[in-house]
Amino acid sequence: MDTIANAEINKEYRAAIEEIIQQPLLAGKNNVEAVSAAAEKPAKTPAQKAMRKTFKGTAHLANLLPTGSVLAFQILSPAFTHQGQCRSRVSQATTFGLLACCAASCFLLCFTDSFRDARGKVRYGVATFRGLWIVDGSAGAVIAAEEAENYRLMVIDFFHALASLLVFAAVVAFDENVVRCFCPAPSEEVKELLVAVPVGVGVLCSLFFVAFPTRRHGIGFPLSRN
Repeated sequence: MDTIANAEINKEYRAAIEEIIQQPLLAGKNNVEAVSAAAEKPAKTPAQKAMRKTFKGTAHLANLLPTGSVLAFQILSPAFTHQGQCRSRVSQATTFGLLACCAASCFLLCFTDSFRDARGKVRYGVATFRGLWIVDGSAGAVIAAEEAENYRLMVIDFFHALASLLVFAAVVAFDENVVRCFCPAPSEEVKELLVAVPVGVGVLCSLFFVAFPTRRHGIGFPLSRN
């Protein structure tokens, strides 16, 4: 009787041990199935595809908006305008000079581009009708003639530069220091124009940037992985 009882106990003990061993295996199998199911992405609807393209196109705005020039303008504007209190013609002239320099940088930087040389270094240049004029004239800054054709100046570059300039003008119109410097007592109609026109210009230029993105990665703009 004792032998039979011990055999039954051993049998139950082995069954319990096997159940414990199989539990992590089953859990691992379930995890693998869950990962496989997650890896299989469901087909996207046309609306989702259109939404994805819209958001992807919006990312190109960072490549075209004059962020560096706007930052320099916002830092220097209070000092040049004396917090909007331009007491003399000299203050207005220096403020106008600041606006001209920032606007010129917005326009000209749209014609710059970059590439990686054989050593992986980033080289900058200016786009021309023949290719890319490399600013860094060192020995390693060489680009093949076939590849240089991809950097040629195109008509769309002028539209990008003009749109970038308009966006900067819209930002300037929102700056109270500049407005008070050149127009200390604007009328109600002028105030409405200073609000409505920059918003309209910003929206139109943003739509243009999304519809016609740039492939350039010039000075002051984000670089590509390649």
